[in-house]
Amino acid sequence: MIKNILSLLLLFIVLPEIHAQQKDKPNILWIVSEDNSPFLGCYGDTFATTPHLDKFAKQGILYKNAFATAPVCAPSRFTLVTGMYPPSMGTEHMRSTYPVPDYVKFFPRYLREAGYYTTNNAKKDYNTTDQPEAWDESSAKATYKNRKPGQPFFAVFNLNVSHESSIHTSIPTNKLKHDPEKVNLPPYHPATPEMKHDWAQYYDKIEEMDRQVGVLLKELEAEGQAENTIIFYYSDNGGILGRSKRFLYESGLRVPLLIRFPEKYARLAPNTPGTETDRIVTFNDFAPTVLSLAGLDVPSHMQGKAFLGAREVKERAYAYGFRGRMDERTDLSRSVRDKKFRYIRNYLPHIIYGQYLEYLWKAPSIASWEAQFKAGRLNEDQKKFWQEKPAEELFDIENDPHNIHNLAGDPRHKEVLLKLRKANHDWLIETQDVGFIPEPLLGKIAETTPLRDYAKSGKYELNKIIETAEIASSRDKSHLKELVKRLGDKDAVVRYWAVIGTIILKNDAMPAKAKLQPLLNDPEVVVRIAAAEALLALGDTDAPVQTLNEALKSESRMARVQALNVLENIGAKAQPAFENVKALLKGDPKDTDYDVRAAKKVLETE
Repeated sequence: MIKNILSLLLLFIVLPEIHAQQKDKPNILWIVSEDNSPFLGCYGDTFATTPHLDKFAKQGILYKNAFATAPVCAPSRFTLVTGMYPPSMGTEHMRSTYPVPDYVKFFPRYLREAGYYTTNNAKKDYNTTDQPEAWDESSAKATYKNRKPGQPFFAVFNLNVSHESSIHTSIPTNKLKHDPEKVNLPPYHPATPEMKHDWAQYYDKIEEMDRQVGVLLKELEAEGQAENTIIFYYSDNGGILGRSKRFLYESGLRVPLLIRFPEKYARLAPNTPGTETDRIVTFNDFAPTVLSLAGLDVPSHMQGKAFLGAREVKERAYAYGFRGRMDERTDLSRSVRDKKFRYIRNYLPHIIYGQYLEYLWKAPSIASWEAQFKAGRLNEDQKKFWQEKPAEELFDIENDPHNIHNLAGDPRHKEVLLKLRKANHDWLIETQDVGFIPEPLLGKIAETTPLRDYAKSGKYELNKIIETAEIASSRDKSHLKELVKRLGDKDAVVRYWAVIGTIILKNDAMPAKAKLQPLLNDPEVVVRIAAAEALLALGDTDAPVQTLNEALKSESRMARVQALNVLENIGAKAQPAFENVKALLKGDPKDTDYDVRAAKKVLETE
């Protein structure tokens, strides 16, 4: 009897507290679609069929300048869940799981500790060691409906219907809702039947995604929570047809973002319903913004800044983006975007845009584009994807939304180029970008030290490394003497970038040949592999191929991937290494292993 009375008393005490909490703290709902740029009617896309999101936009705020930090899901999702910039954490490379310092928490944990019920349905893919304690529920069945009465919630629903894989299997043309012949192709895409079909099928998937958004919104209303909930709709990156997802153009980094505030929380909105804002926001900012809307402090280690709520800060001037390894292919680029221009710095410009990626090539459109290139049927804009990159790219977004006219060499835009070049350089230094450490060495460091801690330890000679990467990627042969000098540097990362500089210079690096040959015996495998690539380009064969062959036995998967990338490019010269390449496919290889994917491609030249 006494026990029952105490229970009732406790209930009377707790319930008012929960209801008061609900009154003070908004629910926050994230609806996240996969792999889509702003292909929505509310963004002016007349080919799109998106009635639910168009209606939602009229009820909320449309962000014209919202950007993912990476043009691919896993690194982007790391940014979203931590408020941290992946190149400063060592988490920029696709599907890597390098650890982060203990103080870096998945931000829903802060909400949970403050009394929120946190759910994720269902994709995670955070590109680092998971932190399941961030969620009350994280599964295909996770829902805010399981919270305590009156408890505020933060809920994420991931809609994967528009994911890249949705065009891997073609739907018969007569079953498509969108007509392939009416697709408005971007100027860099050839009008092949496969390209038009993939675009039309993709718009069908966007339409289905919109329908699913409508279901979630209706469900929220049925639960009586629409008036208590701030709703974000956005995509996890741009996409998905070739030259969008994975690439640092508007088509890969710009995403739709719509936020609806119920009347109860209208004071938190930046403007009235149905309006647009050109404020620049990035995925770095999403975690601090949610914490700010919930009335919580933003942890000092977060690099993002709140753009809404009590902790809102002044608008950022730039959105920063990055590209690292994409699946089985190495690359490294950085980007800066203001409201008018996008700047891209390519640190491995000798690598073509259109590197073969097994997963990307599952779309019929990409193979058809490559076939047109090989047949010599493409115009200049369409060819560029299959050619080497310039060191720098600059695009006027207002006049060139598809980013096809590179203004980096235009004297009329020199002032803009210098400003954004400096902004990029300064950001690399400020964030202590560890992405310039080649991944095999990065992985070795991460075995004992979180990469963020390593960057702060004093062991990372960031300024010299960035300087070396900049002169190496410049394609300026006047830097050869300095590059040769740095081939003997005590820092393996500096040596690596000096070798890369000779690779980029091609035959102009011939005077460096004698200094490159000893590096085939360098203590670090990444330097040995790079030296082998450089010497192959300068006419040597036997010793470089043997070096690559030995690298295939490395314990580092990423060293094997690096060596395989070089072997693929030399065709029949790779023959002495084929036995070790084939060994990678023995046993029970998984297609998700990037060295397996790369090995299969090398053997196509056999």
